[in-house]
Amino acid sequence: MDKSIIEKVNNLRAEIEQHNHNYYVMDNPTVDDYTYDMLMQELKNLEAEYPELADPNSPTQRVGGEALNLFEKVEHKVQMGSLQDVFSLEQVQAFTDRCREASPKPVYVVEPKIDGLSVSLEYVNGEFVRGSTRGDGFIGEDVTANLKTIKSIPLKLKEAVPFLEVRGEVYMPRETFFALVEKQENNGETPFKNPRNAAAGSLRQKNPKIAAERKLDIFIFNVQQIEGVELTSHKQSLDYLKKLGFKVVAEYVQAETYEEISARIDHIGNMRSEYSFDIDGVVIKIDDFVLREKMGATSKVPKWAVAYKFPPEEKETKLLDIEVNVGRTGAITPVAVFEPVLLAGTSVSRAVLHNQEFITEKDIRIGDTILVRKAGEIIPEVLKSVIHGENSVPYTLPEFCPVCGDKAVKYADEAVLRCPNVDCPAQLKRNIIHFASKGAMNIDGLGEAIVTQLVDNNIISGVADLYRIKVEQLEVLERFGKKSAENLVKAIEGSKENSLERVIFGLGIRNIGQNGAKLLCSRFGSIEAIMNATAEEISEIDGFGDIMSESVFSAFHDKHFAELVNELKSLGVKMEYEKQESGDNRFEGKTFVLTGTLPTMTRDEAKEIIVRLGGKAAGSVSKKTSYVVAGEDAGSKLTKAQELGITILNEQEFLDMTK
Repeated sequence: MDKSIIEKVNNLRAEIEQHNHNYYVMDNPTVDDYTYDMLMQELKNLEAEYPELADPNSPTQRVGGEALNLFEKVEHKVQMGSLQDVFSLEQVQAFTDRCREASPKPVYVVEPKIDGLSVSLEYVNGEFVRGSTRGDGFIGEDVTANLKTIKSIPLKLKEAVPFLEVRGEVYMPRETFFALVEKQENNGETPFKNPRNAAAGSLRQKNPKIAAERKLDIFIFNVQQIEGVELTSHKQSLDYLKKLGFKVVAEYVQAETYEEISARIDHIGNMRSEYSFDIDGVVIKIDDFVLREKMGATSKVPKWAVAYKFPPEEKETKLLDIEVNVGRTGAITPVAVFEPVLLAGTSVSRAVLHNQEFITEKDIRIGDTILVRKAGEIIPEVLKSVIHGENSVPYTLPEFCPVCGDKAVKYADEAVLRCPNVDCPAQLKRNIIHFASKGAMNIDGLGEAIVTQLVDNNIISGVADLYRIKVEQLEVLERFGKKSAENLVKAIEGSKENSLERVIFGLGIRNIGQNGAKLLCSRFGSIEAIMNATAEEISEIDGFGDIMSESVFSAFHDKHFAELVNELKSLGVKMEYEKQESGDNRFEGKTFVLTGTLPTMTRDEAKEIIVRLGGKAAGSVSKKTSYVVAGEDAGSKLTKAQELGITILNEQEFLDMTK
C-alpha cells in the first residue's frame, strides 16, 4: 500500500481528534462544523476504500456500531469505592482535625462533586482499550462501545503510557437533559427524573447509536493505576491527566486550612448556577499519596477524603397564578406559576401542585409568598405557603375540564381530577403519540412531529382516523414525498395485525401498563370478552387489584372509550388475542419483584420474560415474593426483601435462570 495513504489516514485521525479535544474538552472550537464534517467524510471514504486500515479507535467509530446483546462483566483490579458523606461544615472541620493528627500541615485538594455515573477507562500504550461501569465497586460492566460515543474521551493519549486506568464521572449536561425529557413526555414515555439517571440509562443502552444521540460528557477525577510514570500527589496526577488530553474535573484547587476549604465550598456553591452540569457537593481529599497510605481506610470508605453534600436549597417567592393543565390520561393538574428564583443552578418559575388535597392541606393561595425547593431531584416543588397575600382566598380547582368543558370526575382510588372525554383536544395529540409509540402499536415514522402535522392540518382528529389516512393526503404536506407517504400508510395498515395486548396498552387505560394488558388478554382472549367482564371477574386475574380492575371496567364502560374501541374494530384492527405459548412454565407459582436500574434490559423486558415463563411480576415486596431482581440504585424494595430473607438476584443470575 502507498505509504502516503497510510500517512493521510493517520493525519486525518489526529487532526479530527485534536478538533474534538478543542471543542469538547477545551470548549474552544477551532474550525466550523462544515470543515469538521468534510474532514470526517474524507476519513470515512478512505477507511471504506482501504478496509485494511480499520482501527477501533478511529474517530469514525465514535458514532456507535451494532447493538450489543449484553455487557460482559469486568473485575476492577483497584476497587472503585465511595467516599464518606458529610452534611455540615462542622463535620468538614472534624475531618480536617483528624487529618492534622496524621500530619501537622496536610495539603488538600478541593473539587466539585459531579452528579453522574462513575466509570473506569483503561489505556494500553496510550490506546483506549476498555471502559466499564462502577457496578458494586468490585465488578462492573463493559460499556466500551457506548463510552466511545463520548467525544471528550480521548481514544489515543498524547503520550504512549504503558498502562493507565482512570476513573471519571459520566454526566448529561442540563440543556441536553431538558431536551430529552421534553421528547420523552411528548412520546408518552416516562421521563428520566434527573440528569444522573438519564446518564446511567443512556450509558446502558444496548445500541451505542442511542447512547451517541444522548450527547453524554465526562470529567476524569482520579488515577486508578499507572505504569511507566511516577505520581506522588493528587493535584500532580490531575495536571498530568490534563496534559494527556483528558477533560479533568473542573476547578480543582489546593487548600491548607479548614478556613480555605470552607471558603472554597462557598465559592463552588455559588457557582452552581454557572455550571452546565449538575453537582451535588464538594469533594475534599488529602493531596499527598504517602499520607493517604498512612491514614488508610475503614472497611467501606477511605479516611483521607470526604464528600460534603449541599443541603436542599430553599427560597421564598411570590405565587402569581395557578394554571390548570390537562394531560394525556385526562389528569387535570394545577401548576404554580411564581416569580422566577434560582435553585440548584437553574431559574425556576413553575412547579406542579399535584391535586386539590395538596393545595388545601398547605392552604396555598394566589398572591401568597411560598417556599420552593429543588431537593435532590431536578423537579422543583412548593413546600408551603409562608404568608398569605392580602385579600387572598382559598383556591379550588374547576369542576369542568378547562379545555373541552366536560364535567371532571374523581375516582375513589385517586386524589386527582380527570377529564373523562377521550376526544378532549388537550389529550388528543398525546393520546395519538402514545398509541403509535414503540411499546404500543409501534407505528414506524409516526412520531411527535408527524402527529402534530396531521392534527394541525385536520387530517386526523383522533386515534381511529389514523386508519383512514390516504397517501394523497400526505403527499401535499411538508417533509412528505410519495415514497415516505406510502411508507407511513403501509406502517399504519400493518399495525392492524398487532397483538391485542398492544392495542389495549396503546389505548392508554390508566394504571394498565404493558404487563397488565398482556394479563388481561391472556385471561379473556378478546376485546369483546373484556368489555363484557365485571369488575369482580377482572379482579380475579393474578396480579390485578381493585384499582387496576376498576380502571379497566370504568374505561370499557365509558361512552367515548367504547365508541373508539368499536370504531377501531370496524376499521380492521385485530381484537382477538392469539396467545403465544412458550411451552416452558418454569416460573409457574413464582413471584418476582424488579427494582433499580438493570444493566442490559428494561424492567418491561424482564417482566415479559417472567410472564412468558409462567411467573408473576409484582410491584411490591411481600412474604409471598419468591425473588427480587435488583439493579443499581435499588431502594426500599431491596431493603424490605433483605429484612424478609427473600432471595435477591442480580440481572445475570436472573438471566441464568431463564437459560
